[in-house]
Amino acid sequence: MKFICWLVPALLLFLSACQPNTPRVITVLDGETTLTVTSAERIPNVILREAGISLQPEDRVWVNGILHKLDEEFSARGLVQLQIQRAMTIRLVTPQGEQTIRSSALTVGDVLKEAGYEIGINDEVNPPLSAPVVDSLTIEFFPARELTISSGESLLTIRSAARTVGEALAEAGIPLMGLDVSSPAENEALPADGQIRVTRVTESISVELESIPFETETTISDDVAFGDSEVLQPGVNGVTMIRTRVRYENGVEVSREVEGETVLQESQTQIVASGSKIVLEPVGGEIPYQYWFATQMYASWYSPCNSGTGGCSYGTASGARAGYGIVAVDYAYYSYLAGMRVYIPGYGVATIGDTGGGPIIETQLGVPRYQWIDLGYDDNNIGGLSGWVTVYFLEPAPAEIPYFFQPQ
Repeated sequence: MKFICWLVPALLLFLSACQPNTPRVITVLDGETTLTVTSAERIPNVILREAGISLQPEDRVWVNGILHKLDEEFSARGLVQLQIQRAMTIRLVTPQGEQTIRSSALTVGDVLKEAGYEIGINDEVNPPLSAPVVDSLTIEFFPARELTISSGESLLTIRSAARTVGEALAEAGIPLMGLDVSSPAENEALPADGQIRVTRVTESISVELESIPFETETTISDDVAFGDSEVLQPGVNGVTMIRTRVRYENGVEVSREVEGETVLQESQTQIVASGSKIVLEPVGGEIPYQYWFATQMYASWYSPCNSGTGGCSYGTASGARAGYGIVAVDYAYYSYLAGMRVYIPGYGVATIGDTGGGPIIETQLGVPRYQWIDLGYDDNNIGGLSGWVTVYFLEPAPAEIPYFFQPQ
């Protein structure tokens, strides 16, 4: 009895399965078009073909709200609704360029996944991933890249989908300010190697005061004693203000550029009166002579048998006998000084009556030839005075003062 109770339901189920599908009313939604189809088929593609609806390879169908393959049977019973999602033309923009694709995906994120793109958290997608797909939609997808930003001695690594260097720096919280520069420039695309260098640039203005040395103008005055000078107008240094722009990169000075100079005070020329008036002065002490000019000269000495000629020579340029009391000067100046009497402390009174080799002294000691004097001695009484001495030129004064004694 129990066996019969079990067998009857099983038999009924078997007979039902063996019966052909019962036709049913199926609702088809195709965009804004709704139609009904009576069909015993369970394969979406066959049902739609019976309804005269053609599909493209990229189109897709939902059966009662569930995505279903076009060529597979569905198991839904009772009321059935087929919803067609037509493929749409989409313009896809990526760093590699632009392409046109067709997709029946419902959202932007689904389109990208179907196109083979992996979407990261820092990637830039426009419109958003959840935005619905419409025909002729443009999707911009810029995957994030690893960037290394150096600023001075600091390094920062970020991931960014920025289009330009400036945008990446703003995302990293390192915007360019003032005179700052970046390499590559902020309006350029991200570099292929991902390396961005930021140089912080500052400038300052340095203001300095600089002295303008005064010039000296010399005039000849008959009211001032020869050898003396008198300041008629004191010289005053001027003042100039110099503006310099100093440039620093990452705190290190890299350049200085003078932008302008302003004279705050002009310099005043110093006017000096150089004396031309001959005034006789006593040599001083127990020396009963007066002089008209005194100057420093470098002294050397010689004697008739110590003159560097290899023998004894008693002749002189003046004809006087060589020895004590006769002194020599360079031959270039002898004609101006010949016959003048001089007094030299430590030597005595002498007459300029001979010539010597001033160029040797000038070459070896660096002493100007007109400042050299060679003191004559007797062979049996050599004093050997040498070095810098004061030479007093004794009266009478010449009618014309030699040019080399004039102020230079």
